[in-house]
Amino acid sequence: MGSNFARDVVAAAPPDAEALITIDAAGRRQAWSFGALDDRSARLAGTLTARGVQRGDVVMTVVGNRVEWVVTMVACFRIGAVVLPCTEQLRAKDLRVRFDMADPHLVVADERDLAELEAAGAGVEVLVVPDESLFDAEPAEPVDLDPDDPALVIFTSGTSGTPKAVVHGQRYLAGQALQGEHWLDARPGDLVWCTAAAGWSKSARNTFIAPWLRGARALLHDGRFDPAERLDIIDREEVTVLCMAPTEYRVIARRAGLRPLPSLRGAVAAGEALDAGVISQWQEATGISIRDGYGQTETGAVTGMRPGEPARPGSMGRPLPGVRIEIRGGQLHVDPATVPTFFSRYVGEGPHRGWWPTGDLVDEDDEGFLWFRGRADDVIVSAGYRIDPAEVEAALMSHAAVADAAVVPEPDAERGSVVRAVLVLNAGHEGTDELRRQLQHHVKAQTAPYKYPRVVDFAADLPRTASGKLRRSAVRSGGTR
Repeated sequence: MGSNFARDVVAAAPPDAEALITIDAAGRRQAWSFGALDDRSARLAGTLTARGVQRGDVVMTVVGNRVEWVVTMVACFRIGAVVLPCTEQLRAKDLRVRFDMADPHLVVADERDLAELEAAGAGVEVLVVPDESLFDAEPAEPVDLDPDDPALVIFTSGTSGTPKAVVHGQRYLAGQALQGEHWLDARPGDLVWCTAAAGWSKSARNTFIAPWLRGARALLHDGRFDPAERLDIIDREEVTVLCMAPTEYRVIARRAGLRPLPSLRGAVAAGEALDAGVISQWQEATGISIRDGYGQTETGAVTGMRPGEPARPGSMGRPLPGVRIEIRGGQLHVDPATVPTFFSRYVGEGPHRGWWPTGDLVDEDDEGFLWFRGRADDVIVSAGYRIDPAEVEAALMSHAAVADAAVVPEPDAERGSVVRAVLVLNAGHEGTDELRRQLQHHVKAQTAPYKYPRVVDFAADLPRTASGKLRRSAVRSGGTR
């Protein structure tokens, strides 16, 4: 018999056992049992089936951090549909790319995101949540699935202007048990809070999949990031395992007044290196050492600081048990055969063959600990978000004032890096503060808001090679300031 996450994990759990705590934007709290989530996801699966969704069909979600997102994911896993989770930060242009590449059968969308979907020209049926009628159908039976049957499509920026659609098989779900034990360190009875917004790679694995595989409960908060509120929720809900982006740890340390958090047993971060000062502040205030980890959308988690290991601030840890890595020419390579969460393929492409080049430059010390040194390509990592500079450049170039654009990372104390744009203006335009603001708003309207340039500089020209290629290293060095 094949596997099925909905049947083997959700339905197999004691029905009265607490699975999920949700806190909505207004602060309303609700606890959900495995039995309740199993029933709702089975009935939503019945609704999806009645709307023509079949095994292998793609279902797009544009839903916030609310219970309907979790239920939709589990409903799709139940019937073998492929979930394409999208963050609410995406704009019409981003959504259009996802429609064109992944060809979803239908969309499950939060009511607050309908305008952006309409602007994207969905062209398929949209089921709006919240809507209790979606759970009126008879429960759909779970299907047997093979490890390589598709489960998720998750988009990544890649290194070109067009995002790549990463397809993960069913084995990606069960494979989360490895990092769930050896990095996240979720244990039976724990309450795990992964703060990532629904739609990101980290949210797809650590919001509820890895915790449930490990017998833990999950917390889902549908509210804006507020440093003081984060600490209050950890205290009030007695969170035991915390998973946040490095920038969130930084901002809380600087703005919220760190204090002892008696319930907290572990804290992890991934997406970029976390600086030693912030790790020290959390250690001194809470007694908890934040453990860094590393992974990509394509690979899932592959390295991490293990529970109980002495802190090594700045290290991304060691490979997870069984994972083989090599450093070739300074670049980290991973053996896909040893990674249970390695992706199946990109949409429109065949499976990857051979060792996987991550594109990340890494050093390894004598004890086998890895240290991130930079990107082999030009992707910007800001607050854990991976941002393709070419996409931001294209958005800037679509403004009438911009003749040429270069986008590079700018070091930032809280976010690690922010997006910096260096622009050459068309005749008749001046580099004023007002134009800076206009261009920032223009980028926000063209693509996801987190991609906008927080630093905007103007230059007479940009450094280019004889063949016309942009010399990003010269821009990064600040020579155009």
